[in-house]
Amino acid sequence: MDIQSIKQRFGVIGNSPLLNRAIDVAIQVAPTDLTVLISGESGTGKEVFPKMIHQESTRKHGHYIAVNCGAIPEGTIDSELFGHEKGSFTGAHESRKGYFEVADGGTIFLDEIAELPISTQVRLLRVLETGEFLKVGSSKMVKSNVRVVAASNEDIPKAIERGKFRQDLFYRLNSVPIFVPPLRERKDDIHLLFRKFAADFAEKYRMPALQLTDDAIKVLRDYYWPGNIRQLKNITEQISIIEREKEISGESLAKYLPGIRNSSVPVLYHKTDEESFSERELLYKVLFDMKRDMAELKKIVLNLVEKDGHHADFEQTKALLVKDFGQDLAAQEKKIIDQMEISHAKETDLEDDEDYEQTEIIEESLSLTDKEHEMIKRALEKHRGKRKNAATELGISERTLYRKIKEYHIK
Repeated sequence: MDIQSIKQRFGVIGNSPLLNRAIDVAIQVAPTDLTVLISGESGTGKEVFPKMIHQESTRKHGHYIAVNCGAIPEGTIDSELFGHEKGSFTGAHESRKGYFEVADGGTIFLDEIAELPISTQVRLLRVLETGEFLKVGSSKMVKSNVRVVAASNEDIPKAIERGKFRQDLFYRLNSVPIFVPPLRERKDDIHLLFRKFAADFAEKYRMPALQLTDDAIKVLRDYYWPGNIRQLKNITEQISIIEREKEISGESLAKYLPGIRNSSVPVLYHKTDEESFSERELLYKVLFDMKRDMAELKKIVLNLVEKDGHHADFEQTKALLVKDFGQDLAAQEKKIIDQMEISHAKETDLEDDEDYEQTEIIEESLSLTDKEHEMIKRALEKHRGKRKNAATELGISERTLYRKIKEYHIK
């Protein structure tokens, strides 16, 4: 059977080469009894592939059981998978068959395989190698002829390094690997999926289907989609219900995409304002914040000494505190300035343009006070003079900002 007919049969939408490759591998491996490990981010549609493999195999008339390993408590996972005997644990009032016994002759899909406890991984490895297992509380070996397809959104080799997953089980499961690409690597498919979901929700809620303007299509394609197809479907449903105007512009669409400015949805992914600063500016900001924190801490400690201490030794204590704080701050300043010099050296190696080098030399010669002045001025310009917003970005109080504005004579 060709790829297009498989897509129609299982409701797969898209023409991405990576997606077509995954489907092709699934079709090729289906008639065999090899175990398959499906990897890919959450929300990419991994659950379609085990159904595809089962239906295209000789086991299609047998049971197909999907098990979410992450949803079953650790204390009962062995019983769920392999069954138990009566009285084997508290609450085991009768014998029970596990999924491996029920699915004999069929297929088991183990989703979130990386969530299995190590002890259960040992049992699973034995089933894969010998087709035999023990029920919980039993000494009698049970045979089962089951095809196993597993999936995980975790990086299993990294889980092996952390001691969370057995290496031998990984090699046994990974006989045939299938990678399901994230939505951001299927840009030409994103609008196709949106139109499909929009049509489905229009029918479900009995309303006109959403249409996207050209700029909205661009926003849709350029977005990162951390939640992949699941996120796209949910957002399409939100817009279908909330927006009265069914032609959606890029500005309207952006309100529903977490991480895009002015979005009304909680931020899940975006580049922060700090990422747009240069490394040197970030280090100045760290130093600026540190000086402020040290000054405030020193003030608090001195107030406590003045309030609770004796007047005779107050001046001596105050002098020691000022000395210690000053030495500590000076050491931290030196450390950060050294970092800035290293950063500057790296930038100089990478950039040969003379104008660029002159600009860097001028910036490097600015004093910390000048840099603080510059950052405050930039924040005020960015927020059109709104001190509250500027203070929030700078990480200082509005009162401190007001004092700095007067100090630097900023208009």
